[in-house]
Amino acid sequence: MAEKKIRDERTKLSNKTGNGQLRREVWEDESGKITRYNLAYINYKIYPGDNGRVLGFDNQHGSHHRHFMGTVETIEFLSFEALEDRFDAEWQLFKKGRG
Repeated sequence: MAEKKIRDERTKLSNKTGNGQLRREVWEDESGKITRYNLAYINYKIYPGDNGRVLGFDNQHGSHHRHFMGTVETIEFLSFEALEDRFDAEWQLFKKGRG
């Protein structure tokens, strides 16, 4: 089944909103099922490793996992929508903790 990228967003953040960038990439198959995703907060000034990924979620390499400052852990995947909500909530908590 062929995949197509349905989201490809890079949002540059001001210093006030966290600096760095938010990255969202999402692919789906012909039936509309999400097959791949990459959600990330990237800021080389905070964490230069892992391609600048401070916080992120993806399902590359055959598993759903979370990145945080160089640590990678497998996560339970319930739905893409739930995962995107989790990413947004964790990003907001991180931002708030640094402010």
